[in-house]
Amino acid sequence: MAEFLFVLHTDDNEKATRCFQFSKIAHDKGHKVNIFLVDNGVEWAVKGKNGTIKTTTGDCVADYLPYLEEKSVSTGVCTPCAQGRNLNEETFLSNMNLDTGGNLIDMAATARVFNF
Repeated sequence: MAEFLFVLHTDDNEKATRCFQFSKIAHDKGHKVNIFLVDNGVEWAVKGKNGTIKTTTGDCVADYLPYLEEKSVSTGVCTPCAQGRNLNEETFLSNMNLDTGGNLIDMAATARVFNF
């Protein structure tokens, strides 16, 4: 199976929905999946963020993110991006942890990378 890295850099609902949708699809197919949140994308790490806003295709973040958390799909959260927004791991979903740019680069070296 392949290895995929999905990088989300925005809190845009449609981009986040696609990022989490394709992450779920890849994981369902048995591929190794990692997600990394940077810039405003770190906002999606916070428990209770409204993921129910529908996209133009009728789906939403809440259709995919609970699966990723339940399956413990590894999701790194850029440490300086989170700290700059006063976010900390205590407020994160259970599969999300502070992570570094160095780890992002290491993951990207061996994975197919998708940016949202």
